[in-house]
Amino acid sequence: MLEMEPRPGYHTTGRSAAVFAETYGPAPIRALTRASAPFYENPPDGFAQHALLSPRDILIVARSDQLDALDRLIDDVSSGTPVERQTAEQISKLSPLLRKNYAVAGMLDRQGRDIDVDALHQGYLRTFRAAGGTLATYAEVLQLKHDGTDWKISTKSGNYSAPIVVNAAGAWADAIGRLAGAKPIGLVPKRRTAMTIALPDGLAAETWPITIDIEEQFYLKPESGRLLISPADETPSPPCDAQPEEMDIALCIHRIETAFDLSVRQIESKWAGLRSFVADKSPVCGYDPDMSGFFWLAGQGGYGIQSAPGLSRTAAALVLERDVPSDIVDQGLRARDISPARLERQA
Repeated sequence: MLEMEPRPGYHTTGRSAAVFAETYGPAPIRALTRASAPFYENPPDGFAQHALLSPRDILIVARSDQLDALDRLIDDVSSGTPVERQTAEQISKLSPLLRKNYAVAGMLDRQGRDIDVDALHQGYLRTFRAAGGTLATYAEVLQLKHDGTDWKISTKSGNYSAPIVVNAAGAWADAIGRLAGAKPIGLVPKRRTAMTIALPDGLAAETWPITIDIEEQFYLKPESGRLLISPADETPSPPCDAQPEEMDIALCIHRIETAFDLSVRQIESKWAGLRSFVADKSPVCGYDPDMSGFFWLAGQGGYGIQSAPGLSRTAAALVLERDVPSDIVDQGLRARDISPARLERQA
């Protein structure tokens, strides 16, 4: 495994909002997330020292002008996950900081959970090493060439050879594809900003849901005795070490103060990350139709952590040219829905 940074997980994995939401994302992501639940609930022995999930209800709220969007979401997700429509009165009890009369209806997903992302990531790395895997850091790929049999990979830390390359480079996946001579998949990295602020005195928020705008204009989540807030921005960006920008911070404060009875006077911490999407916002997982031994595993968007167990098993099966596991198919995933062949690509 070649990692260009000094440690794995430096970019998106280390900057996740850490929510398991079966109702979040396009249909292939929701299927993969549902298929991931058994792993999260019962990981292999020794994978983690404690539970990977903890309860966190998900509350989606809608203003009067957003009711059509709420109705569409409920219709779209209710066949796969039980959800409850909420009145304004019910919302105010669930999310006490939300301004009175801001939201007129909502959707409650009681299947939501918080994910211990670090425990998940470290568990996967231990499993990888135990299986004989080798991690090379500071290994930014400089050149990729196929010699008719194997891929020859030149990096800043050395040279490698392999019959199959799995392109799991996140925001850099199209850049790696170009090095290999592959047609781009149209990946667009998008910056998202988040920050933490103090919880108002006298409030205990541990059991509050994460509260999200139906059009994803903001979210607010209790986090270790503080509040994690975001404008849920999606600003196109080149692949980079994303950092929060003052305009996005100001936008976050404006949206949060508009929706919640909060006055943000001090930001305790702030960061940004890149969430990378193709046009239909579903992952790209499969062999390139034109490049021998070149496998795409990219475009997880903002759903990569929650769907990781399901997508990794799917990718492993497809790399080995096997069928997608039946339990994942039973959740509604079809290999063609995530194949690079579905995309319109230009040289």
